[in-house]
Amino acid sequence: MKGLAGKTALITGASSGIGQAIAIRLAQEGCNIAINYRSSPEGAEDTEEQAMRQACGQVEECGVSSFLVQGDVSKEEDITAMVNAVVDKFGSLDILINNAGIQEDCPSHELSANDFDNVLSVNLRGAFLCARETIKHLLSQNRSGVIINISSVHEIIPRPLYLSYSVSKGGMENLTKTLALEYADRNIRVNAIAPGATVTPINQEWVDDPEKQKVVESHIPMKRAGESAEMAAAVAFLASDEASYITGQTLFIDGGLTLYADFREPWSA
Repeated sequence: MKGLAGKTALITGASSGIGQAIAIRLAQEGCNIAINYRSSPEGAEDTEEQAMRQACGQVEECGVSSFLVQGDVSKEEDITAMVNAVVDKFGSLDILINNAGIQEDCPSHELSANDFDNVLSVNLRGAFLCARETIKHLLSQNRSGVIINISSVHEIIPRPLYLSYSVSKGGMENLTKTLALEYADRNIRVNAIAPGATVTPINQEWVDDPEKQKVVESHIPMKRAGESAEMAAAVAFLASDEASYITGQTLFIDGGLTLYADFREPWSA
């Protein structure tokens, strides 16, 4: 992709799943990658190993560098330290991928305020704080930059039993649009992708159960779940100069899930 080589990207929650795939893809495109993890570095080390192997192979002089950076995105002080560490390491930060996220299933009438807050503190508040610190850096160096938020089809599709998750992703839609509008004239682009059902560790419950997977895929017009690499490809495009005139948009990558699959057969209301 045009314009990615030599840039520095920070990917939050990059130890597995979509975050890992994004880190690998951006490294393949020539980006230096800062791989964020919350507590255990093992997954991040695996991401780093895969990314560097695929980006550089057996090449001795590889222009891509990687960096593991610990930080809990629910903690403001961790985010500030994380962004500063990336800038200290690479001299700049050009691309932020807000990928870290959690979900809790619970009937809404039984959902505690604490559990509700925990999900929003990671998925929405954390994304805002990471964006804020990245924008501060970009403005201080008078640099252009890109922020990409990893949202979900559930920013527009209600998801019973997952109220806090759906609310966080609905908020992320407006976070994306507001930041995009506010900083467009500073050449800071802000977009999002909204994955549908995707084969990742967070979805292991239905990925590993053929019957549950069949139910999930029955709602998808393309009749299959997405792959993390497909999400990463879209992120690479939005981060690149190929998408230089795109800002404030959410790209749904869902196999047609948001096309209301139950309306495939005509019926009268």
